[in-house]
Order: sequence, then C-alpha cells, then structure tokens
Amino acid sequence: MARASLWKKLPIVHQYRQSVGLQRGMLTAGLAICALFLLTAVFAPLIAPYEFNQLRDAAGDTFTPRQAPSAEHIWGTTIAGYDVFSRVLWGARTAVLVIVVSVVMSMFLGILLGLVSGYIGGWIDRVLVVICDAVYAFPSLLLAIVSAIIISGGQSSMWGGILATSISITVVFIPQYFRVIRAETVRVKSEAFVEAALVMGASTWRVMFRHVLRNATRTLPLIFTLNASEAILTLAGLGFLGFGIEPSAAAEWGYDLNRAIEDVTAGRWWTAVFPGVAIVLVVMGMTLVGESLNDLADPRLRTRRRAADTPADAAAASTPVARTELGEVE
Repeated sequence: MARASLWKKLPIVHQYRQSVGLQRGMLTAGLAICALFLLTAVFAPLIAPYEFNQLRDAAGDTFTPRQAPSAEHIWGTTIAGYDVFSRVLWGARTAVLVIVVSVVMSMFLGILLGLVSGYIGGWIDRVLVVICDAVYAFPSLLLAIVSAIIISGGQSSMWGGILATSISITVVFIPQYFRVIRAETVRVKSEAFVEAALVMGASTWRVMFRHVLRNATRTLPLIFTLNASEAILTLAGLGFLGFGIEPSAAAEWGYDLNRAIEDVTAGRWWTAVFPGVAIVLVVMGMTLVGESLNDLADPRLRTRRRAADTPADAAAASTPVARTELGEVE
C-alpha cells in the first residue's frame, strides 16, 4: 500500500491521474512519443543496421551516395553515403545526451542561484537579477552559437561537441530556472513554517534547502519538458548552421538537414524528410507533455472531474471546501 501511494504521488503519474478528456489524450500522446524517443536512444546500437559513420557493408562494398530507399537501405543514403535510417536512430542518442547534460547543469545552477538570490536578497539579489535579465534578453540561438564558438571553435569530437553544445544551451536556460525559483523563494520564505524553523534555531542554509527549496520546485517538471524540447531545437540549429558535432564523431539531425539542402532541390527527398520528421515528432511530444502539465498545474485551466466514485463523493465535491480537501482546488 505504501509503495502504491508513493507511486501515485510521482509528478507525471499524479498529473496523469488528474487529467481527463482532451488533456489526457494530449498527455498520453506526448508520453508515448517521448517513451519511443528514449527507447530508440537506448537501443539504437541494437536497432540500427549500421554504425552512424559506416560507409561500407560487411563485404567491404562502399555504400552508394544518395541512393533511394531500398531493401539494403530502407531510408536511403546521404550525400556522403551514410545510411539515413542508422543516422536518425543514432541521432536520438546524441539528442538525449545533450538534453540530460544541458538541462541537469542549468537546473543545478539556476536553482542554486535563484534560491540564494530570493532568500538572501540585498545586493546579491540585484546583481544576479541584472545578469540573468541581460542573458535572457539575448536571442537564445545567437547566444548558443557564440558560446559554442568560444568553447570548441564550432567543431569537435562527440563528447567535446556534446559538452560544448550542452554548456551553450545551459547558458540560455539558467535565467529561466533562476527567475522561477527566485519568485517562488520570495513567496515561500514569508510563510509561517519558515519563520517557525528560524525561531527553533535552524541555520540559514538548512532553512533554504530543507524548507524553502522543497516548496519552490513544483513547476520544475513543466520547465524541464519545455526546455528539453528547446534543447532539441537549439542542438538542431547549431548543427544546421555548422557549429555542431562532426559527422564522423556522432550522428546529429541538424547537420544531416544541412547536408540535405541541395538534395531537396534535386528531388532527393529522403535525406531531409526523415531527420526533419524526427525533430518535429520529438519536439511535438515534449511540447504536448509540457502543455498538459501546465494546464493541470493551473486550477483555472485544469479540467475538473465531472464524476466521483460514489454519489456521496459527487455531492461532497460540489462545495468549494470539499473540492479543496480533495485536492481539486489549489
């Protein structure tokens, strides 16, 4: 029973149980796409028939560049002779690594800075707010390009490119986490339980991390999904503009789209369609999850359950006080 109760309280599971109608359909579709994306990234070495940089088959024969979809290459080959199907699958792994590294780094730094700024205040708060607002004012892709050039010179190996791209995306994402956590910290630190902890002799850092932080991170799952989709677009944009990862080091969808430009004008559609569809599907799946979580987190937008398990529960849920106790009103 305790494990079942804990499972129901997990962020995504809790929101999914609250969703109904169109919201549940959007959330289900988004979660299905995201699950397919993650499974593809994990099992890419087992699913892909070739390596991402493989140019010869087992017999030693070189792949024909720009070959149309066939039994040997079900999605055709690129201008360089790479198998498109394998490149798309391996590109999912690169995207997941960039999302994990960039979002984890930006969450850690953004949450820490926002917590310190909102709780301590004073000149530290003013300086951090000015810096984050200045960074936030710059176009995100332009800032990522400049960061990538400074960090790696625009081209690098697989892990060097992943770290460079992740750090450049982190610079863009830190102000978003900072602003959200700072606003929540300013609100929470005036609550009675925080004052009670201070009266009981708790240290400043203990109050910040034990009491304030735990109540200031409710919107992080929503921000994570939206930033993950933005990280995919930023990674694809860097690769498309030529500032991403080298094709011999790792597969990357944006680079493949860049190399497919002249193929599209010549009628060779397969080199651009499949990596482009992969980007659209992944971003759409994450956006559906993020938008659904946003609707469910806002009482004014959340669709309320129209029926209860019993008539007594339905009658009780009709009053504002009962709905508050049932968790239907924030």
